[in-house]
Amino acid sequence: MEFCSHTIKITIGGIQLLADLKPNRTAQAIVDALPLTAPVNQWGEEFYCKMPGVKDYRETAKNQVKVGDVAFWGNGEMLAVFFGRTPMSLGEDPVPADRVNVIGKIQGDVKVLQQAVGATTMQVELLPEGA
Repeated sequence: MEFCSHTIKITIGGIQLLADLKPNRTAQAIVDALPLTAPVNQWGEEFYCKMPGVKDYRETAKNQVKVGDVAFWGNGEMLAVFFGRTPMSLGEDPVPADRVNVIGKIQGDVKVLQQAVGATTMQVELLPEGA
């Protein structure tokens, strides 16, 4: 099975960001489940939403993430975007509540998501190749 990298558009509270996905099986499973519009939750400076039915292959499951990482938490079927500290952070880096599979990285300044605090929905869509 061959995986190509994709770019997705994430919209939260009117803020739009692009993310480059890694060429792995979990990222491909996310792509196959798009488009998605779902209620968004917030935990510190992390937005996340439910993506039911997506298989988490746990290629890179870990407890360490960086600001700007896009990750999938298989146990909860949640897609997460980290834009700063979480309640478990000891330093500047976000710390997920459980091991997550990092599937991509936000392009540009992810800190703009601070303007989306209080948003109610998260939209995720695949950008066409070459867009």
